[in-house]
Amino acid sequence: MKIQEVVFLNTDEIAFKDRELDTSNLAPNQILLATEYSVVSAGTELAIWRGVESWAPLPNVPGYGAVGIVQKVGSAVKRCAPGDRIFCYGKHASFSILDERMIVRVPSELEPRHAVLARMGQVAYTSVRVSGVELGDTVAVTGLGLVGNLAAQLMKLAGCTVIGFDLSERRLAIARACGIDHAINSRDQNLEQVVRKITGGSLCNAAVEATGVPAMISAAASVVEKGTVVVLGTPRGEFTANATELLRDVHHAHRQVALKGGHEWCVPPYPEPYLKHSLARNVQQLLGFMQSGRLKIAEVISHCVPPTECREVYTQLRNRNEAYFGVVFDWKSIA
Repeated sequence: MKIQEVVFLNTDEIAFKDRELDTSNLAPNQILLATEYSVVSAGTELAIWRGVESWAPLPNVPGYGAVGIVQKVGSAVKRCAPGDRIFCYGKHASFSILDERMIVRVPSELEPRHAVLARMGQVAYTSVRVSGVELGDTVAVTGLGLVGNLAAQLMKLAGCTVIGFDLSERRLAIARACGIDHAINSRDQNLEQVVRKITGGSLCNAAVEATGVPAMISAAASVVEKGTVVVLGTPRGEFTANATELLRDVHHAHRQVALKGGHEWCVPPYPEPYLKHSLARNVQQLLGFMQSGRLKIAEVISHCVPPTECREVYTQLRNRNEAYFGVVFDWKSIA
């Protein structure tokens, strides 16, 4: 069958191309999915387009989160049937063949273009899982882009007071609309002083570094005492801060800052015996938070556009156009 997909041809060119996909002989555990929506992960996908991710050489079909309708299943598939709507780790393509293990059913009451944001929520959720935060803790989030915003929302759902920092007034306004307790413009600010003023003299119990800028790890550590800094955004570029100051925050008894990686794959992809958490369980919970309205999703979707506009979307994201915040490709619009 003929399918359409977004392709990064090289570091300058993006195409929306047709190709043939053989769907005649699915493996026993495979599913054929018709994509309804796929979500853009700006940081990772722009890095792929720049050619700096060795695991994703160009040309490359980007994307790793989609929602769609099951068309056909292999002989051993038991968790879904044709006609079911599912969330999956799918690419920007009109049809995909998937492994049954990495799927989660989408509740019928939940808007599918909202459900696809569970993919970015999955990335953000790791910060809660690895930070060890407790009810009543204070948490700082540096960077209130899509992942940082969702991390801040999830920390608040976990019972924490959240202090979010960003340089963009637009992102700060979105954070406030999502109910973040304190959304602060960090330009020319001493973050430690800001935090102490908000808390009445204390520092944070944890911080989430969501920008991916290596120097911001030091900024996040500066507002934590006897707690954890979660490196949530993948660090890219050079570390330009004072490494000794960061290490002293880690070392000194009165600070005791711990650094932890926040990569989502620190938990298994699907439930395993004797383990509480999995990626699939995280997604199920995220969908539940969305359905109940506790996780704000409509507020973070800035664009829901046909995938034929992919070149414009990625160009605007690369140019740091702040109007492009959360972008979803609508595959139904070209069906």
